[in-house]
Amino acid sequence: MKRILAILLCCCLLAGCSVGSDEPYTPTGKGLTWDDGYTGPVQEATEPEVPQEITLICYPDKTMNPILSTDFTNRALFSLIYQSLFVVDRDYQVEPMLCKRYTRSQDMKTYTFYIENATFSDGTRLTAQDVVATLQAAMESTVYSGRFNHVSEIALSGDGGITVQLTTAYENLPVLLDIPIIKASELESDAPLGTGPYVFENNVTGMRLRRRSNWWCSANMSVTAPVIKVVPAESPTQIRDEFEFADLNLVCADPGSDNYADFRCDFELWDCENGIFLYLACNMSSEVFSNQELRAALTYAIDRDTLVEEHYRGFARSAVLPMSPQSPYYSQKLADSYSYDSLKFAQAVNAAALYQEEPLVFLVNSDDSLRLRVARDIRDMLVDCGLQVQMRELSTNDYRYALLIRNYDIYLGQTKLSANMDLSPFFYNAGTLSYGGISDVGTYSLCLEALANHGNYYTLHQKIMEEGLLCPILFRSYAVYATRGLLSDLSPARDNVFYYSLGKTMDSAFTEQ
Repeated sequence: MKRILAILLCCCLLAGCSVGSDEPYTPTGKGLTWDDGYTGPVQEATEPEVPQEITLICYPDKTMNPILSTDFTNRALFSLIYQSLFVVDRDYQVEPMLCKRYTRSQDMKTYTFYIENATFSDGTRLTAQDVVATLQAAMESTVYSGRFNHVSEIALSGDGGITVQLTTAYENLPVLLDIPIIKASELESDAPLGTGPYVFENNVTGMRLRRRSNWWCSANMSVTAPVIKVVPAESPTQIRDEFEFADLNLVCADPGSDNYADFRCDFELWDCENGIFLYLACNMSSEVFSNQELRAALTYAIDRDTLVEEHYRGFARSAVLPMSPQSPYYSQKLADSYSYDSLKFAQAVNAAALYQEEPLVFLVNSDDSLRLRVARDIRDMLVDCGLQVQMRELSTNDYRYALLIRNYDIYLGQTKLSANMDLSPFFYNAGTLSYGGISDVGTYSLCLEALANHGNYYTLHQKIMEEGLLCPILFRSYAVYATRGLLSDLSPARDNVFYYSLGKTMDSAFTEQ
């Protein structure tokens, strides 16, 4: 039946869109929302509301533990099962969830959090020890460890709270604490219990999410189904086919993946930023890029918008500064002064009076075919501006070794930045992202000052761009597809497809020590 409806919809769309326009139909989220200006009384429904029916998907052979899982398909379900101390919306605004109140020391190096009277899905009480154990496990996990660069200790406080001790001042530690909390006794479980509105069940009858009747709180959510069927995933193509021709209602996909499968049915569509940052960086000892003026002019050579459209299908945001453009601290005015202008870079190349006996070496990881294609386009942009460029395409291990021994002039890098856009790993001596001799005490200090006061991000970004320490390109997003009309109020946030609010505010939860 769903296949027939899909065919009829496609025929209607073709009939309706074929006259007077050559533009392709692009479905978007909120596709069924309209405002006709009507302000009169609304007639009450005379029939009972039909229960919402939803089918989701996950890989049964991959973990459903939110601290251990690295699979974005499975992670899409987690915001229905688990809750965190705080939640962060798509514009990086923070709101308390499991945190009832918190204090911060005057030097902003000590935070203490006190939790709500919440319960897990089995009815047992959430404890401060559960929170401590979860955050300590997150410090060691692949997914979350980068958030704890400046955390020295997480422990129980003497008055029943959770104390986080920092090595540097943090203005906004809560933005990093949207980490799903699980039971201390289930840290290694494949499907630990959570405090969220649904409980995950997997037995002989299959997988499902069951709405909790004893949920400790309430919220206005886009998902209200009493039971959500969860079908097993096998591959991106099979997931696409389940969505187009069967009963699957929502898919989280990665258009920046080699395994991405295009969707061609009717749907609503949202982007969901994932924090993955693509950038260029130079070897400061390079004969070409030891020239600061030329290094700083590199930003003008990169046509970011073209890369986003041609390689990421629009599911990325051009970033001239090393911060997500979604962040409230991204200065568009500053970004405009460093945006694409190939003539400026060509003039900088001419002014440098370069004599290249050999092409400069452009290092890229060949195991990521999308990144390789992007790198080749960037090479062409540099060549068009007057540089001789030779690609060095290496496998992951060889690529990392080449970075360490600085066997390159420029490289294309990719990393996942935390929600506070902490850049200190680039500039700390022996930092995890510090390659090519860009570590610098002054820049590292500015990174810490920005963590303490967001007003310093402008100065930090200005220094990075003026000295050509990094050349940002874009921030990637996931694509969230949903059956048209079923989840029109969805508002996906970073790592939180089913984002919802409990209506609490940071001001009401915060107490200065």
